[in-house]
Formats: sequence, C-alpha cells, structure tokens
Amino acid sequence: MNIGDVARRSGLPAKTIRYYEDIGFIKPRRGANGYRYFDEKELHKLAFIGRARSLGFTIEDCRTLLALYEDEDRASADVKRVAKQNLAEIDAKIADLQAMRATLSHLIAECAGDHRPDCPILDDLAKC
Repeated sequence: MNIGDVARRSGLPAKTIRYYEDIGFIKPRRGANGYRYFDEKELHKLAFIGRARSLGFTIEDCRTLLALYEDEDRASADVKRVAKQNLAEIDAKIADLQAMRATLSHLIAECAGDHRPDCPILDDLAKC
C-alpha cells in the first residue's frame, strides 16, 4: 500500500504518518523511486496509535502501549497503569476547564456590556 492508501484506511493524514515514521513508530519499505510501501502490520500500528491518540494518550504513552501490545508476556496491570494515568490527566484537564468556565462566566455576568468603558473582564485580564 502507498501512503495515500494507508492514510485512507487508518484515518490519519499523510503528514501524521510521515511524522510517526520519523519518530520510529513504523518503518515502511522504500521502493527504488523512494516511495513508501506499507504492509498490513504497519497499517494496524497506525490505526492503533490513531485510536490511542484520540483517547488522549501521549506519544510516549503510545510507545509504551505498542510495546505492551507486542509483548505476549505483558501483564494487563501494566496496561491498566498507563490507562489510569491518562484518565487522571484527562480528569485534571476537565477540572481546569471547569474552573476556567466558572471564572469566565462570572466575569461575563459582571460586565454590563454597554457603552461605558469600564469592564470587569479587561480589569481581571490586566491583573498582575
């Protein structure tokens, strides 16, 4: 398969596939013309990484998960540990977003939004 085929089947942009090659996730063969040729194993890896990334796993997490996936003697506890850490990071991001939302909602409610120049939103942003 060429990169266009793999992009279509994996759901990843060609640019992302080239990046994943650059960082060592995949190693497609190269033809005499320099074109990349992918096999089913590389397609599967790309789909795996794409799904993991869509769940918020970092590149390093993906590297760890791929290694665990390929290790038939792995302990599921190792996989669960990586997933639990990712979930904790997602929960922290949600908490940060909720706090941001509450602050912004409060500032919007305090702003008269009229013709006067005073604005609590700008006042808050200008705080040191």
